Amino acid sequence: MGDTLTYKILKSHLMEGSLEKGSPAGIRIDQTLTQDATGTTAYLLFESMGAGRVKTEKSVSYIDHNMSQFGPENHNDHLYLQTVAAKSGAYHSRAGNGICHQVHLERFGRPGATLLGSDSHTPTCGGIGMIAVGAGGLDVAVAMGGGAFFLTAPKVIGVKLTGRLQPWTASKDIILKLLSILTTKGNVGCVVEYFGEGVKNLSVPQRATVTNMGAELGVTTSVFPSDEVTKRFLKAQKRADDYQPLEPDSDAEYERVIEIDLSSLEPMAACPSSPDNIKTVKEIQGTEVQQVIIGSCTNSSYADLMMAAKVMKGKTIAPFVELGVAPGSRQVLNMLASNGALSDIIAAGARILECGCGPCIGQGFSPANDTATVRTFNRNFAGRTGTKGDNAYLVSPETAVAAALTGKLTDPRELGADYPEVDMPDAFTIDDSLIQEPLDKEEAKRCQVQRGPTIVVPEAPKYLPEKLDGNVLLKCGDKITTDHIMPAGAYLKFRSNVPEYAKVVFNCFNEEGKPTFADRALKLKNQGKAGIIIAGESYGQGSSREHAALCPMYLGVRAVIAKSIERIHKANLINFAIVPIEFENPSDYEGISQEDEIAIPNLLEAVKSEDSLRIENKTKGKTLTGKLTLSPRDRDILLSAGLLNYTKNLNKES
Repeated sequence: MGDTLTYKILKSHLMEGSLEKGSPAGIRIDQTLTQDATGTTAYLLFESMGAGRVKTEKSVSYIDHNMSQFGPENHNDHLYLQTVAAKSGAYHSRAGNGICHQVHLERFGRPGATLLGSDSHTPTCGGIGMIAVGAGGLDVAVAMGGGAFFLTAPKVIGVKLTGRLQPWTASKDIILKLLSILTTKGNVGCVVEYFGEGVKNLSVPQRATVTNMGAELGVTTSVFPSDEVTKRFLKAQKRADDYQPLEPDSDAEYERVIEIDLSSLEPMAACPSSPDNIKTVKEIQGTEVQQVIIGSCTNSSYADLMMAAKVMKGKTIAPFVELGVAPGSRQVLNMLASNGALSDIIAAGARILECGCGPCIGQGFSPANDTATVRTFNRNFAGRTGTKGDNAYLVSPETAVAAALTGKLTDPRELGADYPEVDMPDAFTIDDSLIQEPLDKEEAKRCQVQRGPTIVVPEAPKYLPEKLDGNVLLKCGDKITTDHIMPAGAYLKFRSNVPEYAKVVFNCFNEEGKPTFADRALKLKNQGKAGIIIAGESYGQGSSREHAALCPMYLGVRAVIAKSIERIHKANLINFAIVPIEFENPSDYEGISQEDEIAIPNLLEAVKSEDSLRIENKTKGKTLTGKLTLSPRDRDILLSAGLLNYTKNLNKES
């Protein structure tokens, strides 16, 4: 039996453990990326490790999230990240240079390499044949210091692509189709690998759209082969030397194979408020639309925006529609400006937004109440736009343009125009002047890291108690995202100050006039008792934001008991010494209420060596069993009071 492409790359990077499916494996990381919303904490933790300079082939610090700069917080972070990157031996992509995933694909990604990023959409670079994985900032800090990244040797789901996309259908429709099949839950520990004759008919930006939004499946990553299409893209980026051909063996076997005929796809949409609530555009056609945004790390490439510009040329957007266009990188913006396409977009009535994440994370361009917003983004979790009760639809740029011009959700095939084909350029405009290269070792010694007063070193986790006594601070349902736990938008500027940011933990569940989650948690913590969260299925889905573990840890949360917990969030909980527990019998979830008094008498012993533990609900007088699905390394991290302490201990031993 031959190897999948996934296992070929993993085998060449194995440092510790085994690549037997389901076993923990430590892999060498070639490249890392951070962005400013997660990067400040990552670099503070990297400094706390005492690792000195980065040990990777290439580490890049990006500014793309918090760029609005209302107050000093954002700029304080930018200056810290710029100076700490220079001192630590990392590259730094300055504000305005573009979204980390788009820029990394253009300027740094390399087929066959491994990439670990403190952003859940890091798998974007799987579009050029990388194993690119999203993780918490502390995991990335360890990788920057030369440590292995641990994952579960994955099951590989094969997606066989045949045929060719028809006019007005797009690569976004491929991943929306797959989301309709696999949904957003139940795919933990899997990798999606694309193969088949249809692959060669997709450009690198089209492939990157698919791998980017693959994050919504809950898989570890997604990957495409590296072929002649990849070679042409890298050559056009003046990086031909980074190319190598990569593909699975002809007799590779997959856990399951899903076949998608590109020729039969039609325009689709993810409807409010989940990326897997999929309908064809025809099914929802006629829905009035008041806002359209084209951009984000999913759909802001040169090809995406050139297509939009060609469709809009000589036309005007509908009277009650606001259209925003956010290029994914400065390279894209420069090329659109040079060839006149930017003028066509502006003439049609669009507002040009920064080359950054912006509206995708609720940083501006929030929709009006009770209106529909159509976005080319990857997530439409409730409230993510910054508007409570929002109605956000996720679509392709083709469908977005049709909505902007007609004022309603419209199948773009009905625009009555020829589809504007966009050829990939033979040469992209290269201007890396906003990418700061790392200082050499001697220059770095003289570099002063700028630390503004709003940057606070995170509090270290406490060691686990022998037994846990606490109360249920919150009982929540299924599909609780990291946006629910730690809101983004206007609150993002507090990411570098955990005590301040922790005030809005579970803000969406707070009720006016009643104590907030943070108030109740701190009161319990001051009484010497632990906070416990009860949840349903797929707890912690969504972004990699480790603050969804770090801030609850600061508030005294010591355990999460859920029906299931998503991969990245589970790792973050362990990294900050919060015990992730799953119900052995999922129906036991029904028998626990908020504020119930809970005891786990054998917590420490169970974490040391057991696969289950006893949970006593003292309020209800009932006992239930929780599962601990932990690797030996996970146990050691929990027993060491978190990953930072665990890493420091390892460094002392070596």
